[in-house]
Amino acid sequence: MTTSFSARTRVKMCGFTRTEDIQAAVQAGADALGFVFYEKSKRYLSITQAAQLAATVPAFVQTVALFVNPKPAFVQRVIQEMRPDLLQFHGEESVAFCESFHHPYIRAFRLGAPGLDTPQGVVLRCRQYQQAKGWLFDSFSPAYGGSGMSFNDALLDELHKQHEPTDPPIILAGGIRAENVRAQVDLHQPFAIDVSSAIEDSPGIKNAQKIQHFMRTLNSVA
Repeated sequence: MTTSFSARTRVKMCGFTRTEDIQAAVQAGADALGFVFYEKSKRYLSITQAAQLAATVPAFVQTVALFVNPKPAFVQRVIQEMRPDLLQFHGEESVAFCESFHHPYIRAFRLGAPGLDTPQGVVLRCRQYQQAKGWLFDSFSPAYGGSGMSFNDALLDELHKQHEPTDPPIILAGGIRAENVRAQVDLHQPFAIDVSSAIEDSPGIKNAQKIQHFMRTLNSVA
């Protein structure tokens, strides 16, 4: 069964491209901020841009570098130049690849993709990544995340039944927004929520009012 780490649901906000948006997220209480290194994403940043933005993030807020099927040398450059707290692998990266950098990482799973289209398949895939710091569940889309699309909640049924205290914690993404975050937290009891498009005016351009509204709604969940 799913393990409850605390009564508070953590929040990672992803896809930052501007300093003012980072400030708004930090002030609202975000626990982690994500920076996208996938060139096909509208939220893509160069290493230099990400390093400059990450330098403005204060203590006790983690920085996360998101990749989709990257070259190893590129990941190493990001680690050296940006110095992220966590890596997030969102493509088809193998266990060996994710662990080859000897750096804390989150493994994302696009529910509904081949091999992740049954509850049993989800459990089998997740179990391969026991060293991950979190299992993040997103919807299956050609864009590899940030689409605002939801996944079939039933795909996590078996994982909830089998989830052990020693397993990586569950992180929910994919279509999470202020209007449904109450229901999602009640249903899945996740360790954390990952949100991007729901707090934006356009890809990479966050809205401080939407950020605040999302956090107020989440924090009101009993």
